[in-house]
Amino acid sequence: MTMQRRDFAAALTAALAAPAVLGAAPAQADERRGEGDLSRDMLAALTAELGGDRHTAKALVPLLQDVGFDWHPETAPLKKFDFVVAYGFGNRPPAGGGDPAKVLFEPGPVNEALADTVARVRSRIDVPVYAQWEIARFLDSKYGMRDVTSIEPVIAADGTITYLSTDGVAAQILEHRKKAPGGVGTACVIGFRDHHKRCVQTTRDRAMPAYAPAGITVPGTYDPESGQAWTRRRDLYLVHDMVAQLTVLRTKLIAQAYPNG
Repeated sequence: MTMQRRDFAAALTAALAAPAVLGAAPAQADERRGEGDLSRDMLAALTAELGGDRHTAKALVPLLQDVGFDWHPETAPLKKFDFVVAYGFGNRPPAGGGDPAKVLFEPGPVNEALADTVARVRSRIDVPVYAQWEIARFLDSKYGMRDVTSIEPVIAADGTITYLSTDGVAAQILEHRKKAPGGVGTACVIGFRDHHKRCVQTTRDRAMPAYAPAGITVPGTYDPESGQAWTRRRDLYLVHDMVAQLTVLRTKLIAQAYPNG
């Protein structure tokens, strides 16, 4: 392994292993390592790894940098938004036990924190809220909030529960917004810190203009008792989220390269 590749590998390992770096604000991250320096190191390392194929390396570097090194969604001021979208994160196993395939999981503390964030936003802008059910439960029980549409899991005739993915939630919200008097409008997206960027991207992929709210801090503390193993620890979740981002990216790139199949 060349010195360049060792340097890049060390930088990648440090970035993935150090929550402080990944959780830093963009300006702080730039102080630790300039974006230009990172891009150049990645390009050099990947070109060498691909046997001198700089063309392919140049195409891959911005994609890898976006998926692995950028965890901050684009933001907009609160006055820009027409509605709020809130995506859940994690849960807790059913308190009373029973068949987890047919008994709803408990919303859990992270979703309560997300509901608290929605409440802070709603105290400043009076717009409709579309919240994944785990969050909507707290918006009702804790805040008695009006004008909230809960996006529920799908329950089959035999009682089997299918929980919606992030994209599944976005698809449901789009159907609601198509019926809004003023049209779809612009979404204020609330999500867990490390999920937030993908929440915004997924909302946009469903043809809804979307941003994170500027000046609003979202929850970022993991629940080690979550019923979803990948949402218990940051290192595990980031891998999970990168896989999800890459899966969507793969589909888009293939469609762009070969629109006719």
